[in-house]
Amino acid sequence: MRVTKLSLIAALLIGSTAFAIENTKVSGDVKLFYGTMDSDTGTYLGNKTSLFDSEGSYGDLAVDLELTTDLTKGVSAGAKGTFVTTLGLENNLVENTWSNSHGITKNTGSSFGNPPTSGLQLDDAFYLGELWIAGSAFDTTLKVGRQALDTPLAFTETWGIDQNTFEAAVVINQSIPDTTLVGAYVGKSNGSADDLATLTLSGADYVSGSLNNISGAQAGVVSQNGTFNTFGTNGVYVAGLVNNTIKPLTVQAWYYSLQQLADAYWLQADINVDGILAGAQYTSIDVNGAADKDEAYAAMLGYAAKDVATVKVAYSSVDEQGAIGVGNVATGNRTGGDNSNQSKLYTEMWWAYGVVSATGADTVSLTAETTAAGIDLLAGVYMTDTKTTTVDTETMEIALVASKSFGPLDTSVAVIMDDFEDKNTPADDEKTTHLQVYLTYNF
Repeated sequence: MRVTKLSLIAALLIGSTAFAIENTKVSGDVKLFYGTMDSDTGTYLGNKTSLFDSEGSYGDLAVDLELTTDLTKGVSAGAKGTFVTTLGLENNLVENTWSNSHGITKNTGSSFGNPPTSGLQLDDAFYLGELWIAGSAFDTTLKVGRQALDTPLAFTETWGIDQNTFEAAVVINQSIPDTTLVGAYVGKSNGSADDLATLTLSGADYVSGSLNNISGAQAGVVSQNGTFNTFGTNGVYVAGLVNNTIKPLTVQAWYYSLQQLADAYWLQADINVDGILAGAQYTSIDVNGAADKDEAYAAMLGYAAKDVATVKVAYSSVDEQGAIGVGNVATGNRTGGDNSNQSKLYTEMWWAYGVVSATGADTVSLTAETTAAGIDLLAGVYMTDTKTTTVDTETMEIALVASKSFGPLDTSVAVIMDDFEDKNTPADDEKTTHLQVYLTYNF
């Protein structure tokens, strides 16, 4: 479910202890996600849509199967395969997808029509997103192979129906009390930002890059067919430190060397004292050849009343002189638009990823979470004003989410209202309402 966001500290602890498994374990889940959109300006076809119109609807089914096993004392291995299918519902109940990983096949004797998917089928996709081996000794864990990562500027996005992963070597050390040290080399990624796939159907029928060109995928964070491609130009080196010596306070510092592409830093401090929450973030990305750095800062203040509610207000600002923004570099297949790459900023929207982290974006957010009658409820309001030398836009998002688990079945329903205004080009103004249903069966 998109509402679930794993904290960095939790992810690191999992990374350092999850290898104490016994023998062999098989687990996984089956996801069925559906969304539909009301839009006053249209979809990829330029037509207005209403809720439950096929042209404004998107759906997919995915199956994850994961195997972990002990090889010997202190050494374990794991693999995770993901299968994604539209169930053949494209051009029927839906014309868009949740996943970017589908391939495209032209049906015999057909051609591109209106909609563009007419005469085409979206192929099922299967790929190994994880395939790793790990060993632990002397407070140190080494994990090598395909795996999920959770670092501030390059991470696995877990909200969609499928998840991007990396081919990496990661070392985690906890010899220093209350301190976690992380070092990694990331060589490849199957994130949509690294999607180099092209597909020639026949003759002049040509599709390049991502499935979004054809299907209007709403959540394309995985490359076509889950293909792994070089991350950055020649891989990326990562070094991180997380410390909570002062128990209410957790601080973290990260450095990224994207070699010939860029150098990046992320600093963050969070505190929780008797339910009072506060945090500060700063990040800088120095792109080689760019005139200015991408810089951003954010602050958060909140209160968590135990067994009652958690309320947070946050502010973030991204420098208007930057080049690429400060979102997830592994999934940044679009810049500053709806459903682009997610970010770790406190103000990140619930659905319109890429807006908050875009160059020149100033954002204020207010969120509240509570539980009533066993149902987890979330309400969020997000307002972004984006200004650069060429861009002057305002975006507001209101998200209402209800989630409940029934044994192994997780369910969630979301209503998201987005209002986008372009002061330079009023014709591009857009208002949309999304209704989404998430079903996940865990086994």
